[in-house]
Order: sequence, then structure tokens, then C-alpha cells
Amino acid sequence: MATMQDVASLAGVSSKTVSRVFNDDPHVLPETRSRVESAMRELNYVPNVLARTFRAGRSSSVGVAVPDVVDPFFAAVVRAVEEVCSVSGITTLVTSIGDDPARERAVLDSLLRSQLMGLVLAPVAEDQSWLAPWAEHTPIVFVDRAPGGLDADSFVEDDHRGAYLATRHLLEHGHTRVAFVADSAHPPSTRRRLEGYRSALAESRIDLDDALVSLDATDREPAAAVVDGLLGLASPPTALFSANARVTMALVPALRSRGIASLGFGDFPMADQLDPAVSVIEQDPARLGRLAATRALARFGDADGEHERSTVVPVGLLLRESCGCHLTA
Repeated sequence: MATMQDVASLAGVSSKTVSRVFNDDPHVLPETRSRVESAMRELNYVPNVLARTFRAGRSSSVGVAVPDVVDPFFAAVVRAVEEVCSVSGITTLVTSIGDDPARERAVLDSLLRSQLMGLVLAPVAEDQSWLAPWAEHTPIVFVDRAPGGLDADSFVEDDHRGAYLATRHLLEHGHTRVAFVADSAHPPSTRRRLEGYRSALAESRIDLDDALVSLDATDREPAAAVVDGLLGLASPPTALFSANARVTMALVPALRSRGIASLGFGDFPMADQLDPAVSVIEQDPARLGRLAATRALARFGDADGEHERSTVVPVGLLLRESCGCHLTA
């Protein structure tokens, strides 16, 4: 089987240049790229990462398991994983876990039996310790949510900081009654965001009011009921922080013309076209997906390579009008 060095010798370039061509580096000169690609075809070159799959008797596939592939955030993660893998001629097997933690193990067991090169996972359950035997021979990289009970790579966003920034921004607009609305208590990301919300309140010396915390906005009708309940309180909130993009989208119809400021964690399609345009904590799910896929393939090629196990990606405010800001184009 031809090696990268064989391709480099035939094309008259360095091995590093062959790697750059294979990884679609845009800075490679067109004539150099053409020579390298011609040498690859002539030698029937198979990149090392794929060659190892043949030697190990594995499929040339990476699994991706997320709570919901329709969710804009996780859809972007999936697309990014597919893009990274496709460059290496690797297919992706995608599945939705759903929101039920009890379903996670059965779904992942089925996926892992496909003899994957790696798995990119956004879990819904709290404990993944049962994955330890699988992780001994299949790289498992967690995205958006860190693993529980398992030593594995993870790429998560700074949930605590993002929620803190969002809540502090609403407080700076003069709101002292800020609600926190989510759709579930069990994801670690929700718990971290709730802690960020609490931290901002504490910093402003505002006592936490449990009546302003709701974890029931699972869809449009429940979200409308949540808003009605909050605004029906003796001391209702004047602002609301929503814990993720699904919740924010569910809340949009209920918040229309209700006179309550809002800010959500995570952007979503058309958020900037609504009236008012929705202010959000800006995430980069595509970056998370690229990082996770790249790490999974790196672990497959070198299981003992030196990498940071846990990476926290920063987030920031993307201000529009729903939070009370009056922005000009």
C-alpha cells in the first residue's frame, strides 16, 4: 500500500504538502495540488487514517449522536462533523437520542456495534461510565455536554459565563425580576446555565426567587403556559432569559406583544428578522463539530496522542432589540 512519502516523492513535494492537499488547504498552489492529486490517483493512495480502518477490520465511518438532529444547534454540529469526515473519505452515521436519558444507552449500543472509527456524542443522560469498555477501542468525543463518569475528550461552550453575561445584561437594563426558562433539568448545560443566572443575580444582590425559574417550556403550548404563569405572579418578571434556542423559538409567539424583555442562549435561523429581533448568547456549533470530529480522527490515528481532554469554548453577547437595546444599522 502506498504511503504519503511515496506520493510526495512521485509529485516532487514534501510529505507536509501532501497532507495539506489531502486536507484541502486553500493555500496550496493549483499546479502543486494537481501534481499531488495525480500522484495519489496513480499510486491509489489511501490516507493512513483509512488504511488503519482496513487493518483493524472497521467501517470507515464516524458516528454522531445528538438529542435532536432537527434542532438548529445540533444540526450545525452534525454538518460540521460530516464536512471534516468527508475530506478524508469517511462517512458519518447520524442518530437522534431524543430527550429521554433512559433511551441513550440502547441508541448508542446499536450505533457502536457498527465498529466505528469514532463517535461524536452530545449526551442526554448524566452517567456515561458504561461506555468505558467501548472507549478502550473506539474514540468517543463529547460535544456541548461533558461526560459523566468517563474520562474522554470533550468540547463544550462556556455555559456558565454565557448565562451570567445574559442575565447581567438584562439587570443592567434595570430589570430586577428576571425569569429563567428551560425545557429540562437534566442536561449538564442547563444546570451550568442556571448557575450562571444565579451568579449574576447574586452579584447584583438580588435574591433568587424559585417562582421565576421554569423548566417546562418543552414546546409552544407549554411555553405559552409558562409565560402566562410567570406574568400572572403577584410580582411578575419584566425580563426573561431562555436556556437554549429550542426554548427561545417556543417562547416567541407567547412573548409577542407582552412587553417583556428577553434574551436567549443560542442563535437560530431568522432570529434577526423577528420583531423585535432576538438578542442571544452567540454560540458556534460548527466550530464544536469541527473540533470534535478532528479530535476523534486524531485519536483513531494515535490513541495515545497528547491532547487536552476538556476544552471550553468561549461565547459572547449578540445584541439585537428583544433585550431592550435600541440598535441602529
